[in-house]
Amino acid sequence: MLALIEEACKQKKIAYVKLTGRTKKRGEVIEAFQNGKVPLFLISLKAGGVGLNLTAADSVIHYDPWWNPAAENQATDRAHRIGQDKKVFVYKLITEGTVEEKIQELQERKQQLADALFAGKAKSSKLSQSDLEALFEPLV
Repeated sequence: MLALIEEACKQKKIAYVKLTGRTKKRGEVIEAFQNGKVPLFLISLKAGGVGLNLTAADSVIHYDPWWNPAAENQATDRAHRIGQDKKVFVYKLITEGTVEEKIQELQERKQQLADALFAGKAKSSKLSQSDLEALFEPLV
């Protein structure tokens, strides 16, 4: 998905920087965004999960959901750091009738489970057979 967004940015001549596991000059990419040289920062969820503070961000858009809601929350939190002086809007774009929609449903259930665990009301943290079957059933 990141490659598709990158291609659309190129076609529309929207300046951006990108951070993935293959990025060589991570510091320069981050600095270009933080200093306002580019308005858009494309970040893979995994690459953005460590040591990243983006106080220049005012929007976070999640495209491909990760099965673990904590991973997405951590990515979102990169824009909510000490020094942030703007409101940050967070969007999750999910295409209806896709595996991503099913992952979103699993995330919600997993979050409910985590909330119950911290409230001392959780029974089990395992995915059931029906959870897995629902994830891989044919899309309509």
